[in-house]
Amino acid sequence: MRLHTVAATDSSAFLAQAETQVAALKAELDDDPAASSRRVAAARERAARERAERVRHALAHLPAIEATKKRKAKHGGKPASDARTSTTDPQARVMKMADGGWRPAYNAQLVTDTGSQVIVGLDVTNAGTDHGQLGPMVRQLAGRYGRAPGAWLADAGFLASAEIEEFSAPSCGTTLYLPVRTPSDRSRDPYLPLPSDSPAIAAWRIRMGTPAAKEIYKDRAATAECVNAIARNRGLQRFGVRGPDKARAVLLWFALAHNLMRTLALRAPAASV
Repeated sequence: MRLHTVAATDSSAFLAQAETQVAALKAELDDDPAASSRRVAAARERAARERAERVRHALAHLPAIEATKKRKAKHGGKPASDARTSTTDPQARVMKMADGGWRPAYNAQLVTDTGSQVIVGLDVTNAGTDHGQLGPMVRQLAGRYGRAPGAWLADAGFLASAEIEEFSAPSCGTTLYLPVRTPSDRSRDPYLPLPSDSPAIAAWRIRMGTPAAKEIYKDRAATAECVNAIARNRGLQRFGVRGPDKARAVLLWFALAHNLMRTLALRAPAASV
């Protein structure tokens, strides 16, 4: 609710405006008693029309949601339930939250330089998991800076064999540091290549078992996770807007503010010399 305050010196002007409005409405009713009813009817018709448009927009997204549910069920997920979408934000998808609940949401991605904690890339998607999101972010940085990053640290949620293959190629030259998942057979060494592994997957497994890789991977908690924690502490815990474009704009504003503060922090030691 917005509260309007009125200073004592302005009281006569506000009273005059209010009385003018009352007189105008009274004159309208005297000239056309049905004017008020028509205005109410027009507002209701507009609200109904806008709701119908939102429902049509939401229904257009249902086939994609239904296909995703069936695909997950086919690959061992829980049985596909009825597809649902929001009439107020049909591009959002229901995702599991940190508190264990399920709510419509967007998946925000931030890429952080480990040396400076500067955000160098970002995106917003409606994918419920990080699986398959590594590739778009690597390509975003390659397009922005003219080359792919030399090394990339990401958590196990980003693990996708196809992307390990793609970014291990000499044409890309990115060394991926992603943790190896614990095998169902606890007696098997997860860092030993499987017979079905390609050379790139085998090299990744072996690399992640080395002390050097484990030491490098520690930087992720001190950099990327630190930036994520800073974002939450600064209030970036939910999007107060609808639609991926607006959510992306909010994330971009946060990144710009964060990078400005990091610039000041990084310049401070040099300025004190």
